[in-house]
Amino acid sequence: MVDEEDNVNTTDLSCNEFITLLASDAPAPGGGGAAALVAAIGVALGTMVGALTVGKPQYADVEAEVLELISRADALQERLLGLVAKDAEVFLPLSQAYGLPKATEEEAARKAEIMEACLIQCAEVPLDIMRVSGEAFELLERMEQIGTPLALSDVGCAALTLKAALCSADLNVRVNTKLMRGRAEANTLNAEAELLLVSSTAAADSIYQKVQARYI
Repeated sequence: MVDEEDNVNTTDLSCNEFITLLASDAPAPGGGGAAALVAAIGVALGTMVGALTVGKPQYADVEAEVLELISRADALQERLLGLVAKDAEVFLPLSQAYGLPKATEEEAARKAEIMEACLIQCAEVPLDIMRVSGEAFELLERMEQIGTPLALSDVGCAALTLKAALCSADLNVRVNTKLMRGRAEANTLNAEAELLLVSSTAAADSIYQKVQARYI
């Protein structure tokens, strides 16, 4: 059973422990952490296709490129796992800020200042998840072209998994920017999220459709 303390490092949990904690009333992990983990799983699926390709004589001419794709994917996966923990780290101060007193004008102003800073941090993390996830589609597009046909269905699965993570992360950006008082900064964050969502979901759909066409 997971000890639901604020300092739980979510990336050290087993699958069962993470799901148990996610399903509980603990303040974290939440939607952002789940999105980062799902994105990491999507990247790992793409990496698996590369791992099944290297070392095979028939793919010797692309082995160096596949190894490079795997190396880049490993780096993205590491960043995404870091964002699982980061999302929990930044949300805890926000959850605590809601309980700050606001009985006096000074207390109310101080609470608003702390809340704003926390909301910006909480919007930046899922935006980072979107940025990193978006980088993965370039790797998947190439893996679809040169990876072993025996595992190309997993490239399609990876694209859909990353798309789900991106959409989830986008919602987590917007739930925080909606509450921000600084509308100029909120609009800037929302605009980047929208660009990433449009471009990356288009890439995800394209990869999925190419993979699906191989099985029709």
